[in-house]
Amino acid sequence: MTVELGTPSPQLLPRVVETLRGWQDESAPLQLHPGDLGWYWRLGTDAAAAAVRTWSRDDEVVAIGLLDGPDALRMTVAPGAWQDDDVAQQVVADVCDPVRGVLPDGAVVVEAPHATRVHELLGERGWGAGGPWTPLRRDLTDPVEVDGLHVEVVEAGRTAEFTAVHRAAWGNERFTDEVWQTMAAGSAFVDARCLLGRDAAGVPVAGVTVWSAGPGRPGLLEPMGVHAAHRGSGYGRRICLAAAAELRALGSSSALVCTPTANVTAVATYRSAGFQPEPERLDRTRG
Repeated sequence: MTVELGTPSPQLLPRVVETLRGWQDESAPLQLHPGDLGWYWRLGTDAAAAAVRTWSRDDEVVAIGLLDGPDALRMTVAPGAWQDDDVAQQVVADVCDPVRGVLPDGAVVVEAPHATRVHELLGERGWGAGGPWTPLRRDLTDPVEVDGLHVEVVEAGRTAEFTAVHRAAWGNERFTDEVWQTMAAGSAFVDARCLLGRDAAGVPVAGVTVWSAGPGRPGLLEPMGVHAAHRGSGYGRRICLAAAAELRALGSSSALVCTPTANVTAVATYRSAGFQPEPERLDRTRG
């Protein structure tokens, strides 16, 4: 059967999110997560739908990708198709042909789990390895203790301090209250929470967004940040512990995060919060 490339309409985007939610599995390496689509949704429903690519066979979605910028595709494959050569051949053909509307000519990046035939086939086609990333996972079987930080769930209408922490943490002014509202209106946010951490004096010092994929499935931290004026006091570790505790309350089996291996400070922060590093992931690059 033919594997067909498509782009969902804004009306069908929630169905893609639900499909991706069902693909998350504790035994699988870190892969594209509903939270990745949820975070991208801050740009608007139309923009999020336009950035998604699906591959379907006999009306069943077998691969999903997110164009995280014009030259980067983040993707995964349905659990039963990770080593399906027909799926991989079509995905790679579409990725390599700029006319297909996935990636342009020139230097581009594809992020796919190492265990998939897509990742293998790109290597066979001469795509190189990009810079290493470190996935980290914290098991949520046992309760998570959070100390030294007052943590609250951010609610609509009370987002100003959270968005201000994000802007200060990441040095960019684009994450406004209006952008938060757009993100929170997306279907992926139904199982998500934004957490704001305050120090002993009540000053907002850190923030994180957590995305559940449903009970018994891995949840995701995306993004986490500490206010630039309050770094070096352990707030990164504490807000990560709060994120893990919130995901556990939502029924997640584990908490996942991924950061460039070169960002040794971030890796150390996550490890200090009980996140264990998994095998490094190398993207596939061309050009």
